[in-house]
Amino acid sequence: MLSRRLLLAGASAALVTATMPAFAHSTAKKPFKINPEFEPQTVSYTGYEPGTIVIETGNHFLYLVESAGTARRYGVGVGRAGLSLKGEAMVGRKAKWPSWRPTDNMIRRSPKKYARYANGVPGGPNNPLGSRALYLHRDGRDTMYRIHGTTQPSSIGRSVSNGCIRMINAHVEDLFERVPVGAKVIIQ
Repeated sequence: MLSRRLLLAGASAALVTATMPAFAHSTAKKPFKINPEFEPQTVSYTGYEPGTIVIETGNHFLYLVESAGTARRYGVGVGRAGLSLKGEAMVGRKAKWPSWRPTDNMIRRSPKKYARYANGVPGGPNNPLGSRALYLHRDGRDTMYRIHGTTQPSSIGRSVSNGCIRMINAHVEDLFERVPVGAKVIIQ
C-alpha cells in the first residue's frame, strides 16, 4: 500500500512521505524535502512555441512553454530509458491511473524483481506510473516512452535505473490538465 502526503513547509520546500510499493526494496516511510528548484514555477524561457513541452534530461527539468518568453518548469527524474530518447515526439495519448507492465528487457535483466509483474499492474496508488501518464508518439506510433508520475518521489532531480520521465504525482497531474493530446514534445 502506498500512502503519500505533501505538506508545504514554508513557501519554498515540500515534505513528502511515501511508503514504497511491494516491488520496491523498502516499505519503510522515507520523509524528505524536495529541493525548491524542482517545484513547479514560472521561469523565463524562449525559443519554442507556446504549448510545447521541452525536456532537458541532463538538467532534470521539463518545461511547458506558456508564452513567447515564459514556461512552467517542473523537476523530473530521468530513467535509463528516458536518457535514450532524443529529438521530437508528440503526446499521443493521456491516461489517469494508467496500468503498467515491466518491459521484456526489465524482466530479463531482473527476473526476481519484475517477473511477477509480467501480466501487468492495474492503475492505482501502487502502480509505478503514478497517477497520470502522457504517452509519447512519433510518426503515429507509440515510442514506449512516457512522462508519468512516480511512487518514488525521491527520484526527482536524479537519473535512475528504470523509467522514462518521472514527476511528483501532483506535478504530473498539473501538467496533464494543461497539455492536450497532440502537444509537441522536444527531448534534449
